[in-house]
Amino acid sequence: MSTFAQSTTELPFHEVPKHAETYTAGTVVSRMIDGLGFRFYWATEGLTPTDLDFKLKADGRPILDLMTHVYSMSCIIRDAALKVPHIRETFKKSLSYTELRTLTLNNYKTASDIFKEADDLESFNIVFKGVEKNRIVPFWNAINGPIEDSVWHCGQIAASRRASGNPINPNINHFTGTVKD
Repeated sequence: MSTFAQSTTELPFHEVPKHAETYTAGTVVSRMIDGLGFRFYWATEGLTPTDLDFKLKADGRPILDLMTHVYSMSCIIRDAALKVPHIRETFKKSLSYTELRTLTLNNYKTASDIFKEADDLESFNIVFKGVEKNRIVPFWNAINGPIEDSVWHCGQIAASRRASGNPINPNINHFTGTVKD
C-alpha cells in the first residue's frame, strides 16, 4: 500500500497550537479553526491512492472530492479573514492530493492567525464576488457554514479511510490536540 507521505514539520496543525491567553470573539474563532486544521491534518495524513478513490456508498463522494470541497470552504474562510471578495472561479483547476492538503492547511493557518488578533468579528463578512455586484453575508454564516461544514466533512474523510482499511493515527487526541509519540 503506497501512501503520500509528507513531513509533519512542513505543514501546520500537526498539533493544535497553544491557546490564547484571553477569550475574545477572534480568539474563539481562531481556536475553532485550529481544531478544524488539526482534524483535517490527521484525517488526510498518509492517504493512499486507493483511499482517495474510496466512497462509503456508490452514490457518495470519494475522499479526494471531499478534500476538494473542504479546500473550497477553506478559501471562503481565508478570504473572509483577509477581507477580500471570494471568487468561485478559482476552483476550476484540478488539484492533487498534496496540493489540496497543503493549500487547505495553509488557508486555515492564515485565517487563524488573523482572527487571533481580532477583538470584533463585525467587519469579517463573507463577500462573494459577483459579475454586477458582490453578495455580502455576515460572518455568522461562516461559523455554521464553511467552518462547521468542514468539520463534518473531516469526519466523513476519517470514516471513509477507516472503511477503506487505513484508519487515522490512533495516537492523536482530539480533546487535547496532541499526538502521543
